[in-house]
Amino acid sequence: MILTENISFIGALYGLLAVCFGAFGAHALKKKLTPEQLQSFETGVKYQMYHALVLLILGWAIPLQKTSDTLMAWCFVLGVYLFSFSIYGLVLSASAGKKMRWLGPVTPLGGLLLVLGWALLAYHLLVS
Repeated sequence: MILTENISFIGALYGLLAVCFGAFGAHALKKKLTPEQLQSFETGVKYQMYHALVLLILGWAIPLQKTSDTLMAWCFVLGVYLFSFSIYGLVLSASAGKKMRWLGPVTPLGGLLLVLGWALLAYHLLVS
């Protein structure tokens, strides 16, 4: 199924990027960021990796044929994008002295989508 393959691919891509961003943060950014900024950056990386693994598992284990299952997968995809990538943008722009404040409200929206994804996964497991 094409959707399942896309979800698995996005999971693999998110995992790849999480490793790259984690290494970038640990090496290139360590001297440029404050400890608080580095911790925020690492939070984005951790959440990205956790959900990359979830997307891989979803792509392999759940056919994603029901509307609620498709919605669950896309909540995870968009949630990671909005949550983790907005954190990266906030931290990197702040470290450059040009904080993109408009990204501030994006982070909790991404978090809300992640929570909804988990709720839909719990629903799927309950009714299956």
